[in-house]
Amino acid sequence: MKRFQLLVLVSAIAAGAIWYGFYRSRHTSSAAVAGLLPKETLALIHLPDFNRARAELHKTDLYQLWQEPAVKDFLQKPRTKMPTNGAVGQTVDEIASLEMKDAFIALVSVESSAWRMVGGFRFKGDDANAEKIVTSWKRKLLGSGSDVKHEAVDYQGRQIQTDSAGLVILSTVRAGQWYFFANGVEQLKPLLDRADGRMKDQATALSSDETFRAASQHMPGTYAALAYARVDQLVEKFTPATEQGASDRMAMIRQIRSFSGATSFDGDKIRDTFFVGMPKLAETGNLTRVSLPIATKETFLYAASFLNLTKEMDLSGPPGAAAGWMGGLQSITNALSANGVTLEEWKSAFGDEFSVLGDWPATSRMPALFATLPVKDAAKANKILTALGADKGEGADWTHEERNGVHYFSTASSGRMFSFSPTIGLSDRILIAGLDADSVEGAIKRSTGSSELAGSKNFQNAERALPAAQQAFAYMDLALIYTRLDAALRPMLFMSAAFLPGISDTVDLNKLPAAEVIAKHLGPIAMSQRYDKDGYVAESIGPVTFYQTILGVGAISGAATMFYQHQMPGTPRTPSNSTPAPLITPAGSPSPSPTESP
Repeated sequence: MKRFQLLVLVSAIAAGAIWYGFYRSRHTSSAAVAGLLPKETLALIHLPDFNRARAELHKTDLYQLWQEPAVKDFLQKPRTKMPTNGAVGQTVDEIASLEMKDAFIALVSVESSAWRMVGGFRFKGDDANAEKIVTSWKRKLLGSGSDVKHEAVDYQGRQIQTDSAGLVILSTVRAGQWYFFANGVEQLKPLLDRADGRMKDQATALSSDETFRAASQHMPGTYAALAYARVDQLVEKFTPATEQGASDRMAMIRQIRSFSGATSFDGDKIRDTFFVGMPKLAETGNLTRVSLPIATKETFLYAASFLNLTKEMDLSGPPGAAAGWMGGLQSITNALSANGVTLEEWKSAFGDEFSVLGDWPATSRMPALFATLPVKDAAKANKILTALGADKGEGADWTHEERNGVHYFSTASSGRMFSFSPTIGLSDRILIAGLDADSVEGAIKRSTGSSELAGSKNFQNAERALPAAQQAFAYMDLALIYTRLDAALRPMLFMSAAFLPGISDTVDLNKLPAAEVIAKHLGPIAMSQRYDKDGYVAESIGPVTFYQTILGVGAISGAATMFYQHQMPGTPRTPSNSTPAPLITPAGSPSPSPTESP
């Protein structure tokens, strides 16, 4: 019996050890890095395991799209125009050979506009190889000219090497399997004291900071990259003292204590998690998604959130003083005020839940876009819209008619390229604004039924992949968007090539991949936001995430605009038979060869 009990005990210990090893191998933490940094650290970026993140990236839909033969064939010509000369691929391979872990860079202080920064990473393997790679990186950063100065300082048995070229100063030191760097020797000394165990008081480390720990609790157990910032302290340091006590327009930003965000890989999907530590802005309740029945099986975009109009948006400053979304909300309150409508009257007529929908049938050349608000009091809502429609300040000529108990307000667009007739439909339960009368009338009819989109498998799977949304929810079908864009734009691209022959110098449109080749690697993106204890948490998942999509669309739009301007007649262009200028590389450095992918 005793032998059996001993066997059970040994088995349990072995199982626990195996489980702990697996847990440690699959979970990342910023604790090791946070234990090295000072408590007053203002910002941090952490990459826990480069090779593992790279392996997980290769399993994603995004990477599989990159590896499609048709895509690689199409991108071959544009890639020859990029003057990278394989430098990025070589650096990625060098990082992989180091088996880099816990790579980080941190802003530890800002003093008199001088940024004090530190960073580092752990490596595995041959010390000499690590020294060689780091020396190569420093040479690429600073060059190898006669103006580069080198100094060495001994500190507690470690040699800190400082290299400088003009205003650029880089101090580096190796401590065992750690490499640390900073823009000054003094920043490295506390880091070395903690790494070597001379400074053991954890109360002075970032890991003991309550704000950092609170933000870390909202981050995923495993991530590929993490960013953290003490927003309140950064705002205080970068806002002029003359604005500190003013009735400023940054009241909401000043309430933010911290920001933390992490990107992780979830099978073939990418997941973003963001946390903003701040008090809850308003008690709005949870989303009801009252507008969801409008969405059809051909809806590519559905987003719902709360429209919080407040008196504070009636700013007394000059026109244009507000910017971004705050400026858009201000324009709404200004329009209401100009027509004698108070915010109290607006809020008694309409609910706060605002939604945007995009519907693109296969038979339509252009998508139908809608904006909605729930209606609390139809009579008051009709009175407000009538007052706004009577305003001819901008030359708008609104017409009003009632059909089947629904009020429709329409006007003709002044656009020259496209003919729209912006229309607002008002029923006893919802307001729907769209680009034309027919689409708005169809949306009004669907608003009382069941949603085709909510019943689709794609929507249900995307929704289940995230926590329940409280303050905001968004859904985007990338495959549907790309398929419709391809059908609409492919003929235009070939037509434009006839008028802009310079396009053929950069891309071969005959190799443009078929829509189905791209679409099979795309799919739905979903985003949900909620308030959790001490701040707002937003999560997004998809082949790319919601926020990555927004940034990507902005970058592509900017690049397309620059490319179009470059191709316009009269714009100087590099001859097609010229070779791109190579990157400036140190004398004697081998020319890196291009690689396929990270």
